[in-house]
Parts: sequence; C-alpha cells; structure tokens
Amino acid sequence: MKKPLTMTITLLMNSSICFAQEPSNSPIKSTELTIVVASGSGGGFDLYSRILARHLTKHFPGRAKIIVKNMPGAAGLAATNWAYNLAPRDGTTILSTYSALIDANLLGNKNAKFDIKKFNWLGSIASSPLICITWETSPYKDIKQMIGKPLSAGSTGRTGKSGTTPLLYNEIIGTKFNVITGYPTEGNTLALERGEIDAVCGIGLFTLQASHPSWFDDKKVNVVSHSSLIRIPELDGVTNILDITSNTDRDIVEYGSILEAMGRPYLAPPDVPPDRVKQLRSSFDATMSDREFVQELTKFKLNSNPLTGDEVQSYINKLYDSPSDLVRRVTEVYVGSDN
Repeated sequence: MKKPLTMTITLLMNSSICFAQEPSNSPIKSTELTIVVASGSGGGFDLYSRILARHLTKHFPGRAKIIVKNMPGAAGLAATNWAYNLAPRDGTTILSTYSALIDANLLGNKNAKFDIKKFNWLGSIASSPLICITWETSPYKDIKQMIGKPLSAGSTGRTGKSGTTPLLYNEIIGTKFNVITGYPTEGNTLALERGEIDAVCGIGLFTLQASHPSWFDDKKVNVVSHSSLIRIPELDGVTNILDITSNTDRDIVEYGSILEAMGRPYLAPPDVPPDRVKQLRSSFDATMSDREFVQELTKFKLNSNPLTGDEVQSYINKLYDSPSDLVRRVTEVYVGSDN
C-alpha cells in the first residue's frame, strides 16, 4: 500500500541523519548543511529535499548533519530573494526553488530581487511534465471541452506554474480561465476536491502521483491536458497542448519546456567560494547516482532524471538568449500587468 505524502513527510522529519565531525581538510568547515525549500511542507519540493538530505549526507565530508527548512511565500520568490540577499555565503546553505522563477529577470519581474545568473547552480533532481486536472465530478474531461468557457483555476501565486499555465492556455488555445491566487501548495488541490475551483493547471504529474496516489488509482481526477515534448506513457490519450497549438504559438510552449526540464533545481547563493561550490556539486552529483537514493524516490513514485550544475547553467543561458519577440510574447502572457 502506498504511503500518502503527508505520512511520508512525517516519517522523514522524524528520521535521524547520521552525523560525524568533518575532517579538518574539508573545503566546507561547518558540520551542518541547511537545505531551504521555497515551498510549504507536504508538497513535492519538500519531499524531494527530505529524501535528498537523507542520502546527500553520505557523500558530504564528515557525513555532515543536514537540516531541511521550509520558507514558503510568493510562489518561491520569498525564499529565492532571501537566498540571494541574506543567506550565508559560506557553502552551508542551499536552496530548492521553483524552475518557474528562472526566467524572472528575463521577463522583468520587479519582485525578483536577484540576478539569476549569479547563483551557483548545483543541479536538478528531475523534470516533471505539467498537467491540467479537473475533479472526477467535473463535466470537463478534456481541455478542448473547456475552450471558451469561463472557468476558474487555482494557483499558489501569479508567477508560479499553476498561475502562468492557465494564462498561457488562455492566450494560445482560447480558454477563459480566471486564475485565483493565494492557495498554499496543498490547499490548491484541496480546493479542487471541494469544488471551490474548476481546475488546477501547471502541476507536475509525478508530484501529484506521489502526493495523492489514490486520486489516480481510484480515478478521482481527470487529466485534461499536458505539454510535454517527450512521450510520457502515463499521459497516452491525453491531449497535448502542442497538438492543438498553431505553428506561430509553438515556440512559446517550447519556451516553457525549458523551464520544465529544470523542474527540481538546487542552488547555492552568489559569492560562495569556488572550492565549496565544487564540493557541493560533487556531493550532489554523487547522490544523484546513489542506488539507494534512486530506489527511495521510486518507492514514492518520484522520478529521477537529474541534471548537473553545468547542464542547468546551459539551459539558463539558452533561455536568456531567446529572441526579443519571443520574450515580449512570453512577458505578456506570464507577467501581464502585475509587474
């Protein structure tokens, strides 16, 4: 029987992490590492980070004690701003943030008080195809049925994926979603279950499978669309937005796929000494290939297709090299008049 995500989080929070004194020649002198998660407890980012902490310690000098803390707010902006401006720059703190924020500077988000290119990127655990869902009682089983209908979509924030995705759909396929912001991570899906909103769009498939396995086993939700560039067996038969998007709009959907590919990124603040960044990256990469780490992710239906820090940086460079006309269109859709 699969454990629900809330039970999983409790188990991980109550479990101990091995700790021993670091060797004196370690590039990172502290015996403690903090992973700050830019979302609340009980979500996919939180679970990934707690599993990461359990195994990262094995690949860190001296089996450093690793603490996971949550810093939710403004769809990840609060924690990311903190990491850039206030976090320790000695290699003892790393951040798990939303990939949706990676293009914040490119789109002119005035609330982003950071320079995304100055962070030290450690890598990403996994990407996650974004889906749009309705509840089992909804008359809408396919996104094509929702085109032109005034419907509501819940979101944690205007700039988060659950906010930008339905707005993008409005622009390119003619849906009429009214995005209701302010729901916490778990509150968004609970609102769907209670009938407060019509849909949740821009939520990760694998995250939802891990947090609510019974929703899929018991067919409690309808997956009405996705926008993945690769075939996902679980989504066979589900409408791909790319298939109903005109050629002139395809580039804006593919733009989002770059962010999707970096789905679970981890970073260190700017100005961390290079030898410490090297150590963090080395430990992160070693954990990604740790058989026990991968097995634990699989146990909770979390996928793992990791990227190195260099690969994440390469994606960021590609994103920031986007043509100006594409950036303008993306800004109109993703940012609107909020910034």
